[in-house]
Amino acid sequence: MQAHLGDQLVVGCPTTGTTRRDGEVVGLHHEDGTPPYDVRWSDTDQIWLFFPGPGTLVRHTACLSGAAPLRTATPAEV
Repeated sequence: MQAHLGDQLVVGCPTTGTTRRDGEVVGLHHEDGTPPYDVRWSDTDQIWLFFPGPGTLVRHTACLSGAAPLRTATPAEV
């Protein structure tokens, strides 16, 4: 998985009753865009260090104008 500043991460619902969560990548720890990321979560506006799992989707901001679909990280990327 690779992300850039401003990209949106969406974490799916691994269990019933859990809501989907999304946030913006506001910090990178590696120049190549690999995890972990500093993410500002939309529901709390707090920034947390985040290690994405297999249920994490990334939407690249450069693609948003073209309505690009969300992409799921493959196990090899996580």
